[in-house]
Amino acid sequence: MTPALRRTAAALLAAVLAALVTAAPAHAADYRYWSFWKGTGGTWAYQQQGPALYVPPDGSVDGWRFALSPDGGRDAARPTGTPGFAAACGSTPARPGRKRVAVVLDPGTPADAPSGAGAPPAARTACAAVPSAATSAEVLAAVAPPLRYDSAGMLCAIAGYPRAGCGEPVAAASTSGGGDGGPALGPVLGGALVAVLAGGAYLQYRRRR
Repeated sequence: MTPALRRTAAALLAAVLAALVTAAPAHAADYRYWSFWKGTGGTWAYQQQGPALYVPPDGSVDGWRFALSPDGGRDAARPTGTPGFAAACGSTPARPGRKRVAVVLDPGTPADAPSGAGAPPAARTACAAVPSAATSAEVLAAVAPPLRYDSAGMLCAIAGYPRAGCGEPVAAASTSGGGDGGPALGPVLGGALVAVLAGGAYLQYRRRR
């Protein structure tokens, strides 16, 4: 093969490889964890502050959902149902120096449960009557003990669920053996190489005519 043809073949292979890298599906890990939400306007909004920092006002709703969710906050699974303060705290009278916060706990579905954890407990709603300066972490501790945290302060378990683990990533499924329909690089590259060689042979044939 002439130098010109070698350069052409190298350029074609580089283009094929670049196209394959672009087309290859990217997988982000999912995580099992308790996400933190606040009820606002009859719907759930992802809580931007951590529970140890956020101080909910009287009449607010804190929501918690355990699920296998992407690491992206707003993309996490929301608590089921519509947040409602009156249903949880309507019978709890207001008191000076204290506040009432409705807490919705949704442990998720069996598909969200860690391996070996069994079926998750039922979702429930509680009313926390706590001092006015209490944070959401203190609100949660008042209605759903025991809480479990890791050494970095991440909330791992609410009301003892789950018994073990703390926000571990769940690896994406491998594409080997059929996988998720992504490109099989071996056959594609083999076909690309055949095409390049065939093109080189054709050019050589044209030059010799």
